[in-house]
Amino acid sequence: MSKPWGFNTRILHAGEKPDPGTGAITIPIYQTSTFVFESAEQGQARFEGREEGYVYTRLGNPTTRAFELKMADLEGGEDAVAFSSGMAAISSVLMALVNAGDHVLTNAVLYGSTYDFFHGMISRYGVSVSHIDMTDPANVRAAITPRTKAIYVETPANPTMTLTDLRAVAAIGKEAGIPVIVDNTFASPVLQRPLALGCDVVVHSATKYIGGHGDVIAGVAIGSRELMGRVRAEFLRNLGGVLGPFEAWLLLRGIKTMALRVWRHTENATKVAEFLASHPMVEKVYYPGLLDFPQHELARRQMDGMGGMLSFEVKGGVEKGRRVMNAVRLCELAVSLGDTQTLIEHPASMTHAVVDPAERQRVGITDGLIRLSVGLEDPEDIIADLDQALRA
Repeated sequence: MSKPWGFNTRILHAGEKPDPGTGAITIPIYQTSTFVFESAEQGQARFEGREEGYVYTRLGNPTTRAFELKMADLEGGEDAVAFSSGMAAISSVLMALVNAGDHVLTNAVLYGSTYDFFHGMISRYGVSVSHIDMTDPANVRAAITPRTKAIYVETPANPTMTLTDLRAVAAIGKEAGIPVIVDNTFASPVLQRPLALGCDVVVHSATKYIGGHGDVIAGVAIGSRELMGRVRAEFLRNLGGVLGPFEAWLLLRGIKTMALRVWRHTENATKVAEFLASHPMVEKVYYPGLLDFPQHELARRQMDGMGGMLSFEVKGGVEKGRRVMNAVRLCELAVSLGDTQTLIEHPASMTHAVVDPAERQRVGITDGLIRLSVGLEDPEDIIADLDQALRA
């Protein structure tokens, strides 16, 4: 038996083959809405699911399928479904798992739009949500009720970088018969693979480290063939959050350099975090790679590297933090993350503005917290920019 391909080889080759018609090494953009049948019988067979093949791009497309197969391979899942955004992936998976009267457990800290989905949308359909401190897996076990039908985890969490022990929570979920869904956007499959730790579903905003170039909005979910088939048939098909073939092609292009980029992001972020931790104007730095980060040992156990995301608090609170963000010259004042450029933002007034202020304070999203997505520039230039901004 031949040795399985390594991760970096699979990034390049999984899900893709040279075009059989032309020999093109890069998969074509199948920019079409509709596919022709050879006969009425074939059309019926495809609609009934008795024959594989394409019907209509809302239901499947060869370029998009190549991206899905690659992501399933890289995350170690049986199948994947691509979406037009990360939120489309998150909402579709959760709606596939819960019904009116059910209960969901999730982190105390979540990305703002995910928090808004739980409280502004899914709750109106009779689904209750409990936010708990998942830094202690015992809290997860204690919070499970007979109505709990999903455990949703962000780790590292946005923007506090708090971690959840995925192996421990997955074991609790298995024992209770409850699927565990993990938002793996901050880490990417380069640094963390939740399915290998026992979790059931992985979701990504593929806009971020997967695409990596700030030029595409996309999402993806990876899990069992049965669940992904249901997500595709019931929610992608009927709600229509479909990834277009051109966007899928951009993701396939970006993913080729994902490992190279993520490791450079990580290398740069480590240097920036160490600089900020020693700066007299900085109160605190949140980065799993720092030895004094409370969950540093957990990060070393379940992540291959610490990633390109960090947050920090400036002495003087929100006003001094605003001055820092207005004073940067190299770093770009913008939301999103995982881009080639360094991005700086203020969670309380930007990405997490939809979260209740009292709740933000309770979970550590203070008014003075600044989030940094460390880019691929020379680290000395990022550090020099932050230094002059802090001194300003």
